[in-house]
Amino acid sequence: MIKPRAWLPTPLMSILLLVVWLLLVRSLAFGHFLLGGALAVAIPLATYRFWDLEPHVSNPWLLLRFALRVFGDIIIANFEVAWLIINPWRRLQPHFIEYPLMVEKRFTITLLANTISLTPGTVSANLRMDGKTLLIHALHVDDEEALIAQIRERYERPLKEIYECSTSP
Repeated sequence: MIKPRAWLPTPLMSILLLVVWLLLVRSLAFGHFLLGGALAVAIPLATYRFWDLEPHVSNPWLLLRFALRVFGDIIIANFEVAWLIINPWRRLQPHFIEYPLMVEKRFTITLLANTISLTPGTVSANLRMDGKTLLIHALHVDDEEALIAQIRERYERPLKEIYECSTSP
């Protein structure tokens, strides 16, 4: 692993920024490489104080399984939403749900909110100021409790186990 230095607080981010810069300009000319390198050092130096600490992943295999689950759910949800839209005889039941959070860390809450928003048919709308409730809008809800249970079991519990090292509520 590359160790951070005072002049390079996030080496992997710097490498990624340089690669993205070179891809954007579509050139490997020395000037572009030099400018990209300068930006790759300057941007993390100017912004690293605003970042949270990098989270510790307690189980990388569980993280991989979670990512595959989310990817599969996104694909399935796309078909479900398309089916809801093309069926004019089916009345949609949009609904706002107040979802009580088990996770406590800001990073984990952000991942859960993004996961919910990535899945078609649901979007995270708001996080209460106390950080204990997430407002979710769903395109079609038959049973609010079933949706809460599904989100808790499919997304929140694995995230809690991966990043907060505990599966207890």
